[in-house]
Amino acid sequence: MTAEMKTEKARAAAWFRTLRDEIVACFEALEKSHSEGPFASEAAGQFEVSETTRSSADGSDAGGGLMSVMRGGRVFEKVGVNISEVYGTLGERAQNAMAARKGLPGMKEDPRFWASGISLVAHMRNPHVPAVHMNTRMFWTPHAWWFGGGSDLNPCIEYKEDTAHFHAIQKTQLDPHGSEFYPRLKDWADEYFYIPHRKRARGVGGIFMDDQNSGDWEADFALTQDIGRAFLPAFAPLVEKRRVQTFGEAEKDAQLIHRGLYAEYNLVYDRGTKFGLETGHDANAVLMSLPPLAKWV
Repeated sequence: MTAEMKTEKARAAAWFRTLRDEIVACFEALEKSHSEGPFASEAAGQFEVSETTRSSADGSDAGGGLMSVMRGGRVFEKVGVNISEVYGTLGERAQNAMAARKGLPGMKEDPRFWASGISLVAHMRNPHVPAVHMNTRMFWTPHAWWFGGGSDLNPCIEYKEDTAHFHAIQKTQLDPHGSEFYPRLKDWADEYFYIPHRKRARGVGGIFMDDQNSGDWEADFALTQDIGRAFLPAFAPLVEKRRVQTFGEAEKDAQLIHRGLYAEYNLVYDRGTKFGLETGHDANAVLMSLPPLAKWV
């Protein structure tokens, strides 16, 4: 049996909140500083913040979170930065899935869980600016704990130098934890964000991990924090560079088609989406990742 880990849970949840605050501030600053290029004459976007709640089957409190969404900005067409801290007992389907995937004995006897994390998806106004996804999380059961997360870039118009920059920042941030981490997490992202029915990747990759439990909670938490810290220096410079570029109908069309690919992945394969809906979390928060507009041809 795993200890209750009350202190560790509180530290993890507080870190996800801190990271959320830093990202929201940076994104609103990018909106305010957009002074030239497409949409520069429009009003700067701001986040709308609302609390999300979750109830157990008997109606008792089961946690919740904070949903921060910006719509119709001049840089960000739709971006959500959500944090959550949820707890309770896993339903039978979730128990079976957890037991099968992780091989955890005792899930049926004691199906309690706790989870906290941050989840971000940004869909951009300018098709030259890549969409992006990031999340980090901690999960606890009486039988095991683990961390997960990563970030990946999803351009509809790829610039090789942007892809190289995004990956270089990830590598720089991970290398102090061991030279094996970046190549392993890069390969994991390439595998996880692959869309089998389209026979192609969702984007240009990044890093991804799940089930991270080395036995050293402090080391794994530090690794998870550095995955989160890598996000803004990897992504924000790309926004600043590409938001000023002009574009036409063909580029916007390419963006909408690519968003359809993104939506397919999140609805069919993404484990976080499935878990959130399965455990009764706020559907609007779970489906925040879906683009505001998309196209299928």
